[in-house]
Amino acid sequence: MIATIVSGGLKAVVWGLAVIGLIAVVLGALIASPLRRLPELTSISKTAGAVDRSGMPRIDRFHARDGTELAYRHYTARAPATGQIAVVVHGSSGSSIAVHALAKALAERGVETYAPDIRGHGASGTRGDIVYLGQLEDDLSDLVGEVRKARPAAPLTLIGHSSGGGFALRVAGSPIQNLFVRTVLLAPYLGYDAPSSRPDSGGWANPDIPRFIGLTVLRRLGIICCESLPTIAFAVAPNTSQILASTYSYRLMRNFGSSRDYREDLAAAGKPVAVFAGTADELMLPDKYRDAVGQRASVTLIDGVNHMGIVSDPAAVSAVADDVVKAGSGS
Repeated sequence: MIATIVSGGLKAVVWGLAVIGLIAVVLGALIASPLRRLPELTSISKTAGAVDRSGMPRIDRFHARDGTELAYRHYTARAPATGQIAVVVHGSSGSSIAVHALAKALAERGVETYAPDIRGHGASGTRGDIVYLGQLEDDLSDLVGEVRKARPAAPLTLIGHSSGGGFALRVAGSPIQNLFVRTVLLAPYLGYDAPSSRPDSGGWANPDIPRFIGLTVLRRLGIICCESLPTIAFAVAPNTSQILASTYSYRLMRNFGSSRDYREDLAAAGKPVAVFAGTADELMLPDKYRDAVGQRASVTLIDGVNHMGIVSDPAAVSAVADDVVKAGSGS
């Protein structure tokens, strides 16, 4: 009897170890899957490169709660000032440089504007990586705290472009949503399954699906490791590593965008949300934004404007800036 029990127990242990070993091998194979780089998407680089960046403010810095110095550009409001403040978040791979035209247009209309280099981009932190999921929300809260030192009560509008638009929506539905009176999403990337998303963002992004799945399974098992590994590559121009993030780590990919289901962010948003996009957007399906957001957000399409043009084309930035001035007071 005892021998039978012992034998059965040993068999169970052996089978259990075999199953664990098999799972480890499968997860290891998934994580080891190589990330494929993409050729340059010239429509992005040419549109971004054509912007006049004269008068762009120098980089300023503030200390985040972990002690890291993060970068931003401050656009002082031209007279007459509206009393409003805007925070403009760039898109994937980029930095505050990418939103200069829009930030300048806002400042010219009397809106004091801050354009941060989101951690993992530009002059903020380690290029292409962050330390933990949720760190970008903490950083944004710390930037608002920096702004509030001089302007404790001015209404703030959060504006985000592309992946930065997805992140802005994430914030709009998060516990820190009351930092802002309104959220404006510019050609936002809402997630791979959103009606407005083209496959692989029209050739801009290439996710490493096996590695992403493997790291997600490990996280759900409570194993937080290897999350600095890159899980998505972008179609940036060659020799731009000094200014662009060509890849994102797992944790940056998860954090810089909407939550797992953008519809949950929309449902949780307690303040107004607006969407702007160009009809010539080559990364998104602009005519599907209304299907994506339903009645939870207003949608405005601007004729003939592509993905980067929504933050640089004169007609687009004028329309967005005018809208912020009109609606961003919180009244």
